Amino acid sequence: MRQLLLFLTVILVGIIFTARLFYLQIYNSSSNSIFDDNAIRKVYDYPKRGFVYDRNGKLLVANQPSYDVMVIPREIEPLDTLEFCKLLKIDKARFDSQLKKAKNYSWRLPSPFVSHLSKEDYAVLQEKMRKYTGFHIQKRSLRQYETTIGANVLGDIGEVNNRDIANDPYYKIGDLMGKQGVEKSYDSILRGRKGIKFIQKDRFNRNIGPYKDGKYDTLPQQGKDIKITIDSELQAYGEWLMQNKRGGIIALEPSSGEILAMIAAPTYNPNDLVGRKRSKNYTKLYNDSIAKPLFNRSLQGVYEPGSPFKLMNALIGLQENVISTDEKITCYSGYKYGNRFMKCHCHYGARNDVVRGIQESCNAYFATTYRRILDKPGNARDGVEMWSKHAKSFGLGNFLNNDLAVGQKGRIPDKAYYKRAYPERFYSTYTISNAIGQGEVATTPIQLANMTAAIANRGYYYTPHIVKAIEGETLPDKFTTPKYTTIDKKHFEPVIEGMLKVYEKGTASSLQVKGLEICGKTGTVENFAIIDSVKTQLTDHSIFVAFAPKDNPKIALAVFVENGYFGSRFAGKIASLMIEKYVNKKITRKDLENWLLTHSLENEYAKPYSGEPFKINRETQYQIIPMEEVIGLPDNSNP
Repeated sequence: MRQLLLFLTVILVGIIFTARLFYLQIYNSSSNSIFDDNAIRKVYDYPKRGFVYDRNGKLLVANQPSYDVMVIPREIEPLDTLEFCKLLKIDKARFDSQLKKAKNYSWRLPSPFVSHLSKEDYAVLQEKMRKYTGFHIQKRSLRQYETTIGANVLGDIGEVNNRDIANDPYYKIGDLMGKQGVEKSYDSILRGRKGIKFIQKDRFNRNIGPYKDGKYDTLPQQGKDIKITIDSELQAYGEWLMQNKRGGIIALEPSSGEILAMIAAPTYNPNDLVGRKRSKNYTKLYNDSIAKPLFNRSLQGVYEPGSPFKLMNALIGLQENVISTDEKITCYSGYKYGNRFMKCHCHYGARNDVVRGIQESCNAYFATTYRRILDKPGNARDGVEMWSKHAKSFGLGNFLNNDLAVGQKGRIPDKAYYKRAYPERFYSTYTISNAIGQGEVATTPIQLANMTAAIANRGYYYTPHIVKAIEGETLPDKFTTPKYTTIDKKHFEPVIEGMLKVYEKGTASSLQVKGLEICGKTGTVENFAIIDSVKTQLTDHSIFVAFAPKDNPKIALAVFVENGYFGSRFAGKIASLMIEKYVNKKITRKDLENWLLTHSLENEYAKPYSGEPFKINRETQYQIIPMEEVIGLPDNSNP
């Protein structure tokens, strides 16, 4: 019995070994297994990345050749280290650290040793690479930005990290991917697909030819070109006007949701994040915790919207029939509720209807409207829920489901929010600041621009997006399908009339552009900061929303200037100029342009760090950077 058991065991083990060998050599002899075969060298062929054009076909992003020195630690043979370091323009310490890093990654797989060699360095090095066994040159392509504008729009590419590789197995150590902006949002389209060649090696680790005559080799597929929605001239002009200022601007085409300009100030030259200088420059930008040039204020800046939010309260009030176009509300230079008083700049005893309330930005009118909205159901908690749903139908208080790399939700409080804040009881007076766009309401510039586009369209909007066309593809339906608000179309006309009066007679009357009907709304937002553990009031933020023309609008925008005083001082001037630039293709309001270009807010931004008192001062003068320097072509020197 024992002999039989031993015999059967030997037979079973033999069968298992045979089956395993059959599986490995016959059944599983496929292209997948050769990636794990140490006797086969894998050589990647990287495609050119797709080009990026603006909406008018102007080339913004192209490619330039780049070369990486790769290393396979197990294949290294004795070499003249000092000579090699001299060729690579590195020191011995860098050589040792890079080699250690490569060994930690893998002894048998290639990894970058020195990245982004210039064409000149490559030409010198390639003739001598045969002396350095274990090292080889990998050709790649780097970005070449044909402009100095739109850094926050275009983004950049950089080397993948371990998390990127874990999230997408397509990437290998040393690969490049989009890190910000369009480069990140459309990385899978722009990158193409790399090709690969399998090279058979002999037992002495020498290349002996293609594996199976190249049966499993693949060719690279070039990345697809894309056209983005940005008007590069409008983008450049906006960045020019925002010199020495901080804030965000979003300009949209109401009829499509296409983003015409997306400006974040301060900005930087996109070419600063290309090639070997990328790491040093990125660290410098990242560590600038004061100016925060990498922070996209147009998408990530969350601010109280101020008086532009009065437009929303007017629409909700009309929809819920708590105000009418004929009713007038008296303003006694403000609004009294309980023992408190909300100040207003209206004349004492002024009687305003909805049009004039918008025109004069009357706090009393909108405080009354807001309280009526919340108190309409008889329960302020139910009223705030109704108010919240109307506001959110304009895209406020949530991500817009766009194709941008970053963003913030903002905040439109609802019943649940105030249940947490006021668990016992809740009255409309508790949140009266929401009436004028302060309090708990918070929005981003792109949300305000989208709200303005919905008003311009009389009740609907298209999801804001940055891509206009992709080579060989159609746009997703979400960008071409209108989203309707909860406000009836008829209620938009009096609000739009009020916005027109803002320019004709109201708070922006000094910003008119002859022959152009602009509808807008100024905003001034109180600005507080915690300094030395004390809540301190700083200079107010300047906000402006507008669209033009009044009928068949071509552009809607939101401008937010940090510490910019009142709405028409900085933001309003910028809005008028950008609208004129886009609609009329020329500037007649040179007075506004010259004022903006000769006034800086840098003094305001320095106050929290300089110890200077927080009081309104005249803006400091500064040197104007010529427009041609802003939009000029970059120095296409080697990275």
